[in-house]
Amino acid sequence: MSLFDQFSTFFSAMGGLLSDPANIVVLMLASFMGIVFGAMPGLTATLGVALLTTLTYGMPLGTALIALLAMYVGAIYGGSYPSILINIPGTAASAATAMDGYPIAQKGEGGRALGLTTTASFLGTIIGMVSLVAFAPLIAELALQFTSYEFFLLAFFGIVISGTLTSTDLVYKGWIAGLLGLALSTIGRDHLQFYPRYTFDTAALDGGIEVVPVLIGAFGIPQIIKVLRDRLSMGKPAEVRRILPEFRTIARNIKHIVRSSLIGVGIGAVPGVGEDIAGWVSYGAAKNTSKHPETFGTGEPAGLVSSETANNACIGGALIPLLTLGIPGSPPAVMLLGALMLHGVNPGPMITFERPGFLVEVTAVMLLASLAMWINGMLLARQVVKVLRVPTTIFLPVVAVLCVIGSYALGLNIVNLYLMVPVGIAAYFLTEMEYPISPLVIGVILGPMADENLRRALMVSEGSLAGFFSRPVSVLLIVVIMLTVLSQIPAYKRWRARMWQRLMRRTGPEG
Repeated sequence: MSLFDQFSTFFSAMGGLLSDPANIVVLMLASFMGIVFGAMPGLTATLGVALLTTLTYGMPLGTALIALLAMYVGAIYGGSYPSILINIPGTAASAATAMDGYPIAQKGEGGRALGLTTTASFLGTIIGMVSLVAFAPLIAELALQFTSYEFFLLAFFGIVISGTLTSTDLVYKGWIAGLLGLALSTIGRDHLQFYPRYTFDTAALDGGIEVVPVLIGAFGIPQIIKVLRDRLSMGKPAEVRRILPEFRTIARNIKHIVRSSLIGVGIGAVPGVGEDIAGWVSYGAAKNTSKHPETFGTGEPAGLVSSETANNACIGGALIPLLTLGIPGSPPAVMLLGALMLHGVNPGPMITFERPGFLVEVTAVMLLASLAMWINGMLLARQVVKVLRVPTTIFLPVVAVLCVIGSYALGLNIVNLYLMVPVGIAAYFLTEMEYPISPLVIGVILGPMADENLRRALMVSEGSLAGFFSRPVSVLLIVVIMLTVLSQIPAYKRWRARMWQRLMRRTGPEG
């Protein structure tokens, strides 16, 4: 299909979708519900798309696409609300957003933070949408090069980079927290040989540790305990005078937006990784390339913009392997795959022949979903800021109830509640010892991918590690991981400083 034909199909699809008023209503409602699902602890994008799938069964394909993608886009963005306002990420994808979003809100600039994150999410979704059409064949071919070796290293890198970036004390504490999460992920029957591990003959643990109760317990319960212990309020920002984003700030951070979008698309195109890693990697890239990295974590707009741009750009990236290979790029994309098959669409290499204009139609829906997300976000921002003005005695019970509902809603399993409480108490003591919690959650999320792919690679190679060093992408990931670890070791830092001083003496003026 030529470029002219693609544009013609795109505008034709846009016109067809907008010609029906019902589609506009579905678009705005689904986007609103997505923001709600993302903002409420435990009601994730994956759960939102899953619940909406059954409701779209009787809808036309175009209307169903609008509902599902609007929910998806809105939920990934909606997780930034509690991250910024109460330091409890609504979704794993918004965990990095809390690093600088919450300090900005504590300064009384919650409206400014929400305006920035809304526009950053919008721009990230748009760039992801463009990449979906422009780079789908190239990135899909790159993703095909990943085998079990690369998937394991990518998961391990996600844990290492998360621990490195979130440690406020010793970096080793972040790595230890990530390994604790990795250990938790091994509980349950393994997916290769279906053998129970660390279940203590408890049938309820055969299914493994669910991410949602860990996420809610690790972030929600410590916050509740701290506020009750210190009898402090969540923080009351000053009167919000400006909800619209500061376009000057957006313009100053345009390089972070472009880089974060490309990171998000690239990570999203790797099957099984998802928006959470995109946010952390982008945040790390912004911090490592900044002239003042010490400002990150204290309310740096570049950190906020980078994480939110990347996790929304990851949506377009996750759709690339989903539509061209039939392999979902993130957990919500897994639900989207089931929804498409329910409507008679079989994603894969043959989709361009079976439905020539389908890829462009999805792009048109992505544009509509991003516009709806931006409009709803701007309209809701002023109201959401008022959450911080609610008295603690009223607000904390609501947060606790939402934590319980969010944990129980996942499969209506009471075991999730038994899991949420001890994880939350353990997370509280870890935070008191200055261990970051985000790497622990990332370890639980990426643990299954690391475990399965490492064991599969070793089974295929009969225990040999040679495969890790015989593949270019695998070697590149090993080098990146080693450099990340070495850069945090004091001896290496001192050696690097001495080498830099010697280099400066040799290149400096004589005398």
